[in-house]
Amino acid sequence: MKTDNVIVDKSKAFALKVIALYKKLCDTNREFVMSKQLLKSGTSIGANIKEAQQGQSKADFYAKLLR
Repeated sequence: MKTDNVIVDKSKAFALKVIALYKKLCDTNREFVMSKQLLKSGTSIGANIKEAQQGQSKADFYAKLLR
């Protein structure tokens, strides 16, 4: 699903790669603690971008995106 927003597209592609890496780490290496943290941090980027898009001004957008 292609949007007109490059940041959203790239963050989604990154999250999908992180999910694939998480699955590989759990299956092959039986590593759960670090891979779970990787999954949480790698997929939270999309949520931060969505929140920044709801900013009330450009300054609010930048503040939410750059935290």
